[in-house]
Amino acid sequence: MKIAIIDDNAGNRNILKEKLSVNDDFFITIVAENGKDFLVQLRTIAEDKLPDVALMDLEMPEMDGVKGIAIASSFYPEIKFVVLTIFDDEDKIFRAIKAGACGYLLKDESAETIASMLRHMNETGVGPISPGIAHKILQMMGNTTSEEAIASKTISDNFDLTEREREILKLLVQGLLYKEIGSRLDISPNTAKKHVMNIYQKLHINSRAQAIYLMYDKGLL
Repeated sequence: MKIAIIDDNAGNRNILKEKLSVNDDFFITIVAENGKDFLVQLRTIAEDKLPDVALMDLEMPEMDGVKGIAIASSFYPEIKFVVLTIFDDEDKIFRAIKAGACGYLLKDESAETIASMLRHMNETGVGPISPGIAHKILQMMGNTTSEEAIASKTISDNFDLTEREREILKLLVQGLLYKEIGSRLDISPNTAKKHVMNIYQKLHINSRAQAIYLMYDKGLL
């Protein structure tokens, strides 16, 4: 898996590069200090070296992560953008997802956890979300009002989601993996995956992050 690391802190860049480089699964192709630097390197790098995944910090000078993701994803839609930051407030979460991020990880995750989540994304196509972010989403879901409950029914009606698909969608945006969803609902991981693919098709999305943003945009979070 070819990886790009974008962070304005040289120490953070070097530490992450060293941690991921010890895994034979990862090959670091770009190390950039901000979104602008990343875009310049994308335009000059050989096509076979283009990253599969870009780990993007948010707060950076010249061009921040949100703008970097928005621009780069429009020109390089095949790259998966995963936010890797210290920030976990909902505004930054959803602005990054709206820009095109497919996952959101906190920097305090261990190298092993980040590597494992990236492998899982590569195998399943489901973007990674740190437990801390999932907890934040749970808190927001806990504040759902009666009006939002009506909105939940509306989205179900509009997109023709079944009762089981609504259950799985709620677990999906909490950050649960197929195996965990299956265990929670007493179904197999493969069945959970099929339900998720059906949900994506009905909602016209292709990632967990987009599902989160859609629910946020519709007032369900």
